[in-house]
Amino acid sequence: MTDAETLIADMGRRARAASAVLAQTPTATKAAALEAAAKALRAAEGTILAANAHDVARGEANGLTGAMIDRLKLDPKRLEGVAAGLEAVAGLPDPVGQVIDETHRPNGLLLQRVRVPLGVIGIIYESRPNVTADAGALSMMSGNACILRGGSEAIDTSRAIHACLVAGLREAGLPEDAIQLVPTTDRAAVGAMLRASGLIDIIVPRGGKSLVARVQEEARVPVLAHLDGLCHSYVDRAADPAKAHLLDTYKLRIDEERTPEWFDDDMKGAVAARMAEIVKAMIVTKSGITLLGGAWIVPPDMQVSVGPMTRIVANN
Repeated sequence: MTDAETLIADMGRRARAASAVLAQTPTATKAAALEAAAKALRAAEGTILAANAHDVARGEANGLTGAMIDRLKLDPKRLEGVAAGLEAVAGLPDPVGQVIDETHRPNGLLLQRVRVPLGVIGIIYESRPNVTADAGALSMMSGNACILRGGSEAIDTSRAIHACLVAGLREAGLPEDAIQLVPTTDRAAVGAMLRASGLIDIIVPRGGKSLVARVQEEARVPVLAHLDGLCHSYVDRAADPAKAHLLDTYKLRIDEERTPEWFDDDMKGAVAARMAEIVKAMIVTKSGITLLGGAWIVPPDMQVSVGPMTRIVANN
């Protein structure tokens, strides 16, 4: 066995043992672990942001694009969102043991379909460090152990966040091996995870097309993959523009993974005017964005190229 295969085999065996414990863990205990992890995350804000600064500096030195740096970067507000996300997962209904279907047979036999944990989930993702917390929390709350392999760009941040998850497990009396982070950035570890039949029950890739394609091609264990995503926003003509604040989220975080398509019911009115304001703001704050739209959304003074990297294409 290679070094990577030995590493993943050891992690897989420890995760398998932890999964047996998690499968029988009460909801309240799992929730307590996540709440403790959220508390640890907030307490370690300085440590996590310092680690993130190292990742960002390394990424900039290595020539990462602005969009990738934005996905990588954390600040106090984003970190609070990660902690709040852990608490939100802790409050979700526990899927383990839920009866999702049942049938009474004529002979009196009762057949039920009951949700049970999968066992060990391998999750492979790219540069978003918040996925370390999200993936670990969702796996554990659903009674599954997980092995996380994050992108090398965010390795320092992921390690700092993972330490908080482990602290939460420890405080709740759960096995620390329930949420493991692959310690190496060697890509051979990804291949070893994909071939870890009998140790990892399912692989979940979270990232771009090339990552998903590699996982689907090389995996020797089941894969839960995704295709291209779309972001649609529909605003009814009766909507209050002041309440349609979700549009502002696109202004703040648009990149190649977020391509919103906006629909206004009657293509006019206060909502369309608000969209036009957001268009202007994006042009000022973002680069590399192509906006397609008719005159109702693209202001007349922006029907031509604006800036060296931004262009507006009218589609009346």
